[in-house]
Amino acid sequence: MSLLDVRSVSKHFRGLRAVHEVSFDVAEGGIQGLIGPNGAGKTTTFNMIAGVYAPDTGEILFAGRAIHRLRPDEICAAGIGRTFQIVKPFAGLSVLDNVMVGAFLRERHAANARAAAAKILERLGLGAKRDLPASSLTLPDRKRLEVARALATRPKLLLLDEVMAGLRPTECDQMVAVFRELNRADGTTILLIEHVMRAVMALARQIAVLHHGALIARGTPEQVVRDPAVLECYLGEETEV
Repeated sequence: MSLLDVRSVSKHFRGLRAVHEVSFDVAEGGIQGLIGPNGAGKTTTFNMIAGVYAPDTGEILFAGRAIHRLRPDEICAAGIGRTFQIVKPFAGLSVLDNVMVGAFLRERHAANARAAAAKILERLGLGAKRDLPASSLTLPDRKRLEVARALATRPKLLLLDEVMAGLRPTECDQMVAVFRELNRADGTTILLIEHVMRAVMALARQIAVLHHGALIARGTPEQVVRDPAVLECYLGEETEV
């Protein structure tokens, strides 16, 4: 059963065709990768799913409900959480308070939001840094905080936008383990944009490939990495493995 169904979505910005007739679905409880060269339309696709942009044409269904005309806050409330490629925590707030902001979507009382946020931080290895200002964190920890803020909204579908970028291989492997556990233990469905193929191959059960705004391949990781079109436009380039 599909939790997310993207149907023939297109998005143009004046003369630029960012996304053109892209269709794919994400199975409930699955982990799917969305890959492609820079400028392929991946983040624009994420932004349409998350409500930042409405598609010019096509539709997006979440749990059978059309969401492509909803606001970002409505989509988040429906159960879609996301991270951003450029992490921007509330620098003046503590690590714990940053996550509490997300937790207030589901929790009315501060004590409950604080407890939920603290639990998530422990899970992501940030428990000892909960009282530090977010501005003091290293890049790997800021990436973890970005994930923690999204998880605090209790998403059914988690959209991860290049959360492995800039991480060392061991740090990348730690994040992969976190996402595997979220998927296994909580049943969280994951759709990730990622250039680090080490992470994509370790996590994704299905991969969709975009190039110049169009979907050029879709299948298992093993199928996609052997696809001639994917090798020509993307995997033949400098890609982190």
